[in-house]
Amino acid sequence: MDKDHTITSYNHSINILERKNILVTGVKKIESFDDEEFLMETVMGFLVLKGEGLELLKLDTMQGNVSIKGLLKSFSYVEDGLKKEKDASFISRLFK
Repeated sequence: MDKDHTITSYNHSINILERKNILVTGVKKIESFDDEEFLMETVMGFLVLKGEGLELLKLDTMQGNVSIKGLLKSFSYVEDGLKKEKDASFISRLFK
């Protein structure tokens, strides 16, 4: 029997309630986050959530679920090449 209990095939969805409560399923990894932006790797590509007062409420690594609260302003999917640019901009913001 395989000792690795991590689930490798997720369904992906985004549920938004009143722009204040966000549930994302199918998350493989959270690359970075702060109160204005979350960058996550999902089974459908990299997802960027932008808003105000964003806060990680719950992270379920076994199921790939992430629960976030705060005012959601936008979300979009980015390609791998753009992810590197996002990482660079995040790092550059840290060291300003």
